[in-house]
Amino acid sequence: MHRLRLVSTAAAIAALSFGIVACGDDDDSDSGGSSGEDVSDASFDLNVGVLVPQTGDLSAFGPAGEKAANLAVEQTAAALEEAGADGITIEANVEDSQTEPAAAQSAATKLISGGSNCLIGPWSSGETVPVGRSVAAREQIPLISPSATSPALSELPDDGYVFRTAPSDALQGQVLADAMEEEAGLDAVVSVAARNDPYGEGIAEEFTAAWEDKGGSVTSNSPVLYDVELSSYNSEASEIVADSPDAYVIIDFEEPYNEMGAALARTGDFDASTMFTADGLAFEDGIPDSIAPDSLYGAHGTRPATPESDIGKQFDTDFSDAEPADVKRNSFDSQNFDAVTLCALAAVAAGSNEGADIAEQVQAVGSAPGDKYDYTTMGDAITALQAGEDIDFEGVSGSLDLDDNGDPILGTYDIYEYDDKGVFSVTDQVEKESGE
Repeated sequence: MHRLRLVSTAAAIAALSFGIVACGDDDDSDSGGSSGEDVSDASFDLNVGVLVPQTGDLSAFGPAGEKAANLAVEQTAAALEEAGADGITIEANVEDSQTEPAAAQSAATKLISGGSNCLIGPWSSGETVPVGRSVAAREQIPLISPSATSPALSELPDDGYVFRTAPSDALQGQVLADAMEEEAGLDAVVSVAARNDPYGEGIAEEFTAAWEDKGGSVTSNSPVLYDVELSSYNSEASEIVADSPDAYVIIDFEEPYNEMGAALARTGDFDASTMFTADGLAFEDGIPDSIAPDSLYGAHGTRPATPESDIGKQFDTDFSDAEPADVKRNSFDSQNFDAVTLCALAAVAAGSNEGADIAEQVQAVGSAPGDKYDYTTMGDAITALQAGEDIDFEGVSGSLDLDDNGDPILGTYDIYEYDDKGVFSVTDQVEKESGE
C-alpha cells in the first residue's frame, strides 16, 4: 500500500490547534452549500481510498491511474489552502485491486477499515459490481469508478452509493457502431465476441443492438462469449471466424486476448485489420509483447477520452511535471483525476467526511445550476461552496453531469487505430449524449 498525505499549511495548523472534527456543522440553516447546512467553518479530515490495478489484466493502466489520483490530491490540497479552508485536510491511501473481484472487495474493505471516506475505483466492471453492491452500499461509502463502463452498473442495487466518471457502454456501443459503419459500411456482416464478464458482455450487447438498429447484420453465433481462464481458445476462435465475417468486434483485456488473439491468428481466416475493439485493448505506449502482432496490428477501436480543450492541455502539462516522471498518460487517467476531485468537492459541499453526506452531494457539485469551475479554479469553487453557492464543476475528462444512476450524461470518445507496425494513433474524437 502506498500512502500519500497532503495538507495545506493552514489546515495543518488548524488541525493541531483545534482538532479535526469528523463531520460538518449541524446547524439546519439554509445559508450554506448544496446540503442546506452552514459549511463555511466545516472541519474534517478526508481520506480517499484509491483502488487501482497494479497487477492483473489491467495492470498496464495502473501506474498512470495512481499518478492521476495523487495529482488530484495535490491539486485539492493547494485549492483548500488557496480558499482558506483551514479545517479541511485531504489524504489518499492506495490499494491494488488486482483486476480481480474478490481481491478488489478485500482491498476496498481494508481501505474503509483504515478510515477511507470514499472509494475511487476499482477499474473493471467485473470488480466494481460486487464492490459497489457488497462493500460501498453496505458500508454507506460512496464509490466513484473512473473506468467501469458496463451498462449493468446503471441498475445496480447500490442505494445511491455508486457513481462513475466514464460513461456507460450503452454510449460506447453506439460509438463503436458508428465507427464500424464509417470504416466497413452497413453491408458488412460482423462477428461479435467478448470476454464473458459485465464489461465484455455489456459492450457486445450494446454494439449489436446499435448495429442492428442501423440495419447491419451479425453472424449467426454472435456474440461468442468466452471464459477468461480457459486452457485453450482454439474452439472459440473457430466459432468467431465461422461464416466468413467481413469484420469483427472483439472486446477483451490483454489477458486472455494474448491467448485468444494467437488462436485467431492460427485459424488462418482472421484479419486483424478488419477488427474493432474498445478501451481494454487500447495500448497507447505500445502493444504488450504478450500479444501476437498479427492479432492486433491494423485494428481499430474506441475508448473514453479527454476532450481536446485548454483544460486538457493544462492537465497534460501538470501530469507530465508530476512524479513519478517516467509514468506517462494512459486511458482513464483523467477520469481517475476527476473521480478524486468529485469526492473532495462533494465533501466540501456537505461540510462532512461522512460517506452518506458525501454521496448526497456527488451529483450536485458536477451539475447545473451553478457557475462553472474546473480544477485550475478549484480554490474559487471551494470558496463558492463554503459561501453557500451552487457550482457546476467541469472535469478534465469532460462534463461531470451525472444522471440519477450516477452515470455521465455526455461521453467523449477517441477513435484509434494501430498501423501495420503496431503504432497507436488517435484518428478522430467524437461526443455522444445519452438519448441521442
